[in-house]
Amino acid sequence: MKRIFDIVVSSFVLLLFLPFGILIGILIAASSRGGVFYIQQRVGENQKSFGLFKFRTMAIDADKSGKLTVGMRDSRITAVGFFLRKYKLDEFPQFINVLSGTMSIVGPRPEVHEYVVMYTESQLDVLKVKPGITDLASLEYFNENDLLGKSKDPQKTYVEEVMPAKLDLNKKYISNSSIGADLKIIWRTFKKIIS
Repeated sequence: MKRIFDIVVSSFVLLLFLPFGILIGILIAASSRGGVFYIQQRVGENQKSFGLFKFRTMAIDADKSGKLTVGMRDSRITAVGFFLRKYKLDEFPQFINVLSGTMSIVGPRPEVHEYVVMYTESQLDVLKVKPGITDLASLEYFNENDLLGKSKDPQKTYVEEVMPAKLDLNKKYISNSSIGADLKIIWRTFKKIIS
């Protein structure tokens, strides 16, 4: 049932978003050197790696200086990228991941490998389900970049505070997952973005 929901909704969103996606692609290509999409390797269901699609919001090779984005004024973020990140528009290509079956609309946000290797045995349980575009942790840490931007040691804050809290929320979601719960999370995410 969840897979059918994912296919129907992601197909509708991609078709609806296509004209805006083309415009965004033109703006990205015209404003900075590099491709329109950024594909980052993340760890998904059953610890399998996959390429997560996003609109490119940073300069080329920006991730070589660190995977964490520190504040919305991170110098690596392009002018167009700042706008896309502010309104979460950079995330829309992930509906391609949903359509391909590597992600779901709602589920634990997929993490990069360098942080997954820090998971405890219990925390690895979040990798038993398909990752998602949005989840309870995404709502709770909607302004995570700003939070990390205020930290004296963003890496330490993420690993010791943010990541464990997000994983606890992911485990809470998994133990109470249902189509009804997913619809509530989707609605809350939509309201967050609009507000």
